[in-house]
Amino acid sequence: MRDLALGIDVGTTAVKGLLIDSEGNVIAQTKRPSKLLSPKPGFAEEDPSLWWQGVLEILREFSEHSKRIAAVGISGMVPTLIPVDEKGNALRNSIQQNDSRAVEEIEHFKKLIDEEDYFRRTGNTINQQVIFPKFLWLKKHEPEVLEKTRWIMGSYNYITFKLTKVPTLEKNWALESGMWKLEGGWDEEILEVAGIDERLLPKVYDPWEFVGEISEEVSEETGFESGIPVIAGSADHIASALASGMNREGDLLLKFGGAGDILYVTKELKLSKRLFIDYHDVPGMYVLNGCMASSGSIVEWFKEEFAKSESFEELTKMAKDLPPGSEGLIILPYFIGEKTPIFDPKARGVVFGLSLHHGKGHIFRAILEAVAYGFRHHVEVLKEEGHEIKRVFMSNGGARSELWRGIVADVVGYDAVYVKDHPGSALGVAFIAAKSAGLFEDWSDVEKLLKEKIEVRHDPEKHEIYSRYYSLYREIYEKLKESFEKLHGISGVE
Repeated sequence: MRDLALGIDVGTTAVKGLLIDSEGNVIAQTKRPSKLLSPKPGFAEEDPSLWWQGVLEILREFSEHSKRIAAVGISGMVPTLIPVDEKGNALRNSIQQNDSRAVEEIEHFKKLIDEEDYFRRTGNTINQQVIFPKFLWLKKHEPEVLEKTRWIMGSYNYITFKLTKVPTLEKNWALESGMWKLEGGWDEEILEVAGIDERLLPKVYDPWEFVGEISEEVSEETGFESGIPVIAGSADHIASALASGMNREGDLLLKFGGAGDILYVTKELKLSKRLFIDYHDVPGMYVLNGCMASSGSIVEWFKEEFAKSESFEELTKMAKDLPPGSEGLIILPYFIGEKTPIFDPKARGVVFGLSLHHGKGHIFRAILEAVAYGFRHHVEVLKEEGHEIKRVFMSNGGARSELWRGIVADVVGYDAVYVKDHPGSALGVAFIAAKSAGLFEDWSDVEKLLKEKIEVRHDPEKHEIYSRYYSLYREIYEKLKESFEKLHGISGVE
């Protein structure tokens, strides 16, 4: 009996896999490590071969269940850029969505393209996330790679290709690439200006469409049954939003991942130059979203580089009894530039107000608060543009921290719902695969996945204190913006 679905998420710090049944129960889950690489300032890369090795290990672990699996789906970071050769091999590390190396290329395209017209056509601005400036960077710096390139893909598209041998792109990768028109189809003007041959771009599918089957080669290597249908998959943040129960207009999700995602559900196609827009995995709906280039990755960086002797639990103990504002410490979380809402690849991390009485606990708490300030910035953008926030959800690894959840609720000034032990994007894409295979009848059945919820209450008094710190947080960036520009000019960053 085919009563299970497999979801695999290619994440910044891990490749995660899980199995769900037709009642929304998680039957099994596992993960394998991946790692963000930053070989130069502003660079953000990962090794696709490490992702693929992790996927193969997950398939081996789940092979005993494969005769019960009705469908498979992959989610992943978007829009990463991976040059792939004819045989399906990645020709270099991925260039991640939060990579900010293509500063000169962004400026180049801004001079060539009418940004107002471009925005109306694609819903995008020319920023560090879109694909074509990174493609031009490769053309300038690694032409030998592009000479061998047959396709360019994103993270989850690449893994889907490795599983099925069918080259595909999913609709949200296309949209977030900055090369796709809102009404559908590649934007010929952008492709021409960027020098991108449309033949490098595989066919684009909706997330729920079946695109291929598990190949015999994969089956022989893993013991996982061949012939199981594979869907086009989903952008990780959209799959995570779906799995959090985000199916109503006015729902807001704060996602505590390696990067920080802010997602808002709307039925109206209303564009914002300060946010991205995606198609919801639920047909007929959209997701306005922001993405902070660094959030959980800063926490990990601080732990590994400066607090090696302390665990996260020990750092939390140091920080939890400190007052809001970490006794006068404010951090700007722009450690690899910033995406939304400021779109400044030249911005950098700042520790402001540091004094001799501050310790590791202060800095740790200030990092958590910095991410919370970033979340609040996005909430203010949504409200300024006329959107009403009706329900707030929290998800992903960092949200397991009771301290961090409380800080974020106090900073943004809303009560929230945290779905305990929520597996995130892998769960969402497993649900899409299951629905495509007929294991669920309706998109509202996603609520069957939400087994345990925790209510997070905000403290109005702490919110008032944080509001003063937040105002200073915004002011610090504005005053340093010109200095970031100068630093970029003298630091030797490409």
